[in-house]
Amino acid sequence: MAVVDYTLPELTLPQMLREQARARPGRIAVRQKDFGIWNPISWETYYRRASHFGLGLRALGLPAAGHVGVISENRLEWVLAQLGTGLVGGVTVGVYSTSPTPEVAYVLGHADVDIVVCEDQEQTDKVLAALDRLPRLKKVVVVEKKGLRNTPEEHKDKVIAFAEVEALGVEYGALHRGLVDETLAAQRLEDIGLMIYTSGSTGKPKGAMISYANIRAVTPGIAERLGLDADTTHLSYLPLCHVAEQMLTTFVPIYLGSQVNFGESIRTVQEDLREVAPNMFLGVPRIWEKLHAAINIKMQETGALRRWLFERALAACGPFAEKAASRRSTGERLTYAFHYWLILRALQNFIGLREVKVALTGAASIPPAIVRFFRTLGVPLVEVYGLTESTGMITGQHPERVSIGTVGEPILGVEHRLSDQGELLVRGEMVFTGYYKSPEATAATIIDGWLHTGDVVREEGGQLRIVDRLKDIMITAGGKNLTPSEIENTMKSSPYIKECIVVAEGRKYVAALIQIDYESVGKWAEARRLPFTHFRSLVDEPQVRELIASAIEQGNAQLAQVSHIRKFHLLTKELDHDDGEVTATMKVRRSSIYKAYDKEIEALYR
Repeated sequence: MAVVDYTLPELTLPQMLREQARARPGRIAVRQKDFGIWNPISWETYYRRASHFGLGLRALGLPAAGHVGVISENRLEWVLAQLGTGLVGGVTVGVYSTSPTPEVAYVLGHADVDIVVCEDQEQTDKVLAALDRLPRLKKVVVVEKKGLRNTPEEHKDKVIAFAEVEALGVEYGALHRGLVDETLAAQRLEDIGLMIYTSGSTGKPKGAMISYANIRAVTPGIAERLGLDADTTHLSYLPLCHVAEQMLTTFVPIYLGSQVNFGESIRTVQEDLREVAPNMFLGVPRIWEKLHAAINIKMQETGALRRWLFERALAACGPFAEKAASRRSTGERLTYAFHYWLILRALQNFIGLREVKVALTGAASIPPAIVRFFRTLGVPLVEVYGLTESTGMITGQHPERVSIGTVGEPILGVEHRLSDQGELLVRGEMVFTGYYKSPEATAATIIDGWLHTGDVVREEGGQLRIVDRLKDIMITAGGKNLTPSEIENTMKSSPYIKECIVVAEGRKYVAALIQIDYESVGKWAEARRLPFTHFRSLVDEPQVRELIASAIEQGNAQLAQVSHIRKFHLLTKELDHDDGEVTATMKVRRSSIYKAYDKEIEALYR
């Protein structure tokens, strides 16, 4: 096997974009789907348009090292804004497009954003509604022109179209011909390129300052562990204000020269996957849980013969799910090939992942049963781990050494050790610069050069297994230590359970709040002709409660006696970001949920 050199040039991300434009000007860097057509953008065009947009920002008054916010779903204009900002020495701050107005106002205000890029009228309205809290904001740039039509008269001088900013940049560039090159000549790896706000699961979001040195340091390890190169293709759909998508949409592709695809919407991901057929795919646990549920629903709706073939394939291929294809015996290869042509190939096509060489899950814990399920289907799913503060992935399962339930081994450049409490500590150039305007929080997170991750881990034969968040470990009234994530993930491996929130701290036994998977349970109810019209009416059906009780009983059978869920309450609505129950990345805010459902929790212990 050839040895690949993952040493990267001593260049910042914007400098590297210019280098790719020079080295491979006509090669496709990005494809964007508009009205059903995939439009290619070359490296030369990528760099040119980003430069024009950056120069346009300077024409609008963006100061040197100014801050530019972006509130949008993933699309070409997101990265043009980000790299354009970098090309003129600015810092990009992403904001979740699902954020309500108060959260948008907080992030833009705390980050001292000078100019904000909004995708459409919806996002523009959030910003305009918060203008009194954003005295520093100079302009609102709108990507979709139709978003300009309903702008109130008193705010029209604040709002400008994205295309107009690019045009301004062309004019400004004619007058300041050397500005981009001068900026890049002065740019250093130590400069801040991104501010990524944490999800805020335990309080106000914090702005993690990511330098170009951090980005350059993490990229080789990601590429080496996942086997990525210039021929890698990726579908970008997870929020770009999250470090996980940043590393696979900007960090790795710009350094390696690989291709990124933007679909029409996050709602068209499965259709886009079938069309793009990427050879690398990232899904957070909820995406894999949804794909798992979609396959189970499809199997419920199909004939008895196909269901039998599906169950037989899972039983036959499950025993060697952890093995890489290259390490399987002749008999195992023949067994898989037989079932692949019989049924597994069709299922891989159904979810759009037949061409994937490596698939990954991260950003939150995932039920091991879900990982085993996809690996049994032939999708080479590996679990990875990282933080915003580590500039993304710092451990990952090696494709040749997969141990389901672990997050693998540290990547290139990462030093690690465990504290006396078992907390994972890491050191390396990828450790972030600090929290914006919060030296106290920075000092509490980076101690003597070591990043304190807050995660308790066990090391098993060189592989790291995440036990739980240090702050989430619970002690029952009987003095037993419990890891709620283990219980919750076991329950969420059922296609009928979307969320499980364990209650156990200081209690006599374990109880839980359960949110059903509306789609899966709805299909199950329709097949039995149970009457329901909405989420609550479905939850109120006695047979649905029996279904969930059965799923919990199956989950309990996989856990130690002390971890068994004895009682549960079915939530009558979906957990909602707007209600403060989950973060923008769908992480559960335990304290908020415990407070909101205090009466229901107390009833479980009467």
